[in-house]
This record gives sequence, C-alpha cells and structure tokens, in this order.
Amino acid sequence: MQDLGKFILRLGVGGLMIFHGIHKIIHGHDMIIEQLAAKGYPTWLWLGVPVGEIIAPILLIVGVFTRLSGVLIAFTMVMSMVLVKGGGSFALSAATGGIGAELNVLYLVGALAIAMIGPGSYRLYKGKKGWFI
Repeated sequence: MQDLGKFILRLGVGGLMIFHGIHKIIHGHDMIIEQLAAKGYPTWLWLGVPVGEIIAPILLIVGVFTRLSGVLIAFTMVMSMVLVKGGGSFALSAATGGIGAELNVLYLVGALAIAMIGPGSYRLYKGKKGWFI
C-alpha cells in the first residue's frame, strides 16, 4: 500500500508539473529570461526550466532517477518563488487566505517528500537503490 501511495504522489507532482513545462514550450520562455535579467541572474539559466518542468517530471512519473528528479523540481520551485513571487511568496492573500506562493510550496514540499522517500516499487527501473534512483 505504501508503494501505491508513493506512485500516486509521483504521478500527482510529476503529472501536474509537466503542464507548466508544456505551457512554456508552446508560449516561449521570454518571461523567464526577462525575470532572470531583471534580478541580475545569467539568462542562460532559463535552460533549467525544461529540465525542471519537462524532463524531471517525466522521470518522476516513470520512476527513473526519482530522488534526483524530486530535487530538481524542488529547486525549480525555489527559483520560481524567487523570480516570480519574490518577497510576496509567504504573504497572505486577501482573496484566498493562502500564501502567495501556495502552489509553488505544494510542489516544493511534494517533490522534497519524493526525494526523501524514494520511488517505491511501481517504477520502470528496479536496479540498484542508490540516492539518485
């Protein structure tokens, strides 16, 4: 039963995160490049977005390099909070009562949980059980 729970968590985090990556593939990464430049970061860092929002979620869903993928998604969420939400990440929203970066934090916590608990037995690759698997 625990393995099924791990699979459902992987499917939820990876399956929903991938839609954000697909959106950026369709509509471009210009907004991210502009935000990186505005904050003084190198603009080539936009290349991390497809990794964190397309590749890592796919690997997470299929259970390959699951822990590493969880860390990559978590890092992507930290960067999105820094770039998009900034200081308002933890400010309470008057409209919903939640924090400004509520969805980002939910992805971040889910991805970190996956990185810590591992993939479970429902996965494609069942080889060596190292930290990156």
